Amino acid sequence: MSQLVLPLRLSDHAVFGSFLSTGNETLVALLGDLAHGADGPGCWLWGPVATGKTHLLQAVCAGVGDRSVYVPLAQFTAASPELLDGLASRDLVCLDDLSNVAGDAAWENALFDLCNQILDADGYLVVADAMSPRECPIALADLKSRLLRLPTFHVHPLAEAERVAALQLRAMHRGLDLPDDTASYLISRSRRDMASLYELLDKLDLEALRAQRRLTIPFVRSVLHGN
Repeated sequence: MSQLVLPLRLSDHAVFGSFLSTGNETLVALLGDLAHGADGPGCWLWGPVATGKTHLLQAVCAGVGDRSVYVPLAQFTAASPELLDGLASRDLVCLDDLSNVAGDAAWENALFDLCNQILDADGYLVVADAMSPRECPIALADLKSRLLRLPTFHVHPLAEAERVAALQLRAMHRGLDLPDDTASYLISRSRRDMASLYELLDKLDLEALRAQRRLTIPFVRSVLHGN
């Protein structure tokens, strides 16, 4: 993926194949279609923290490749909105955490220009935030109106059993075997949001490789307790 003025890269594991779509099948299908060149302006996806919004934005970028760009706006609140200049030349622009710059006149004007350029050129605009477009505190009425035209999807969090399946899917994508009992043990003894669980799985992957061990409950317990 091409770079902005600041170094950005997609997560190696943020692909559709490692995302459990249960409860969000329609959204995942739409993003998959966009990645394969289907017609449509894009969409706005919203929901609680750690429900996979960033994962999905990066997955659709990975599907489109170099003609896409992922912009985590929360990282650029102190930067000039000029960093958006030229992004409309991409087929797909993904804006993450848009509410972080909402209410800032310079950012809103730059976003309005970008949205117009993308949509008028039949490009794709995908926005993610914790808020829906109606709730997002955008002051510029024209920008709000533009964004309200995007199809909106609420990203639903996973239930307990689905968290186990999601963790196992991510493990399988990494070439790991994560038995049901080990996955349940992990979920019961760590923070329950998926971002924290995936971070823990990354650590276990490294430790298992180093120790040449399988992800059994005794091994996981020893890693969690530093034994």
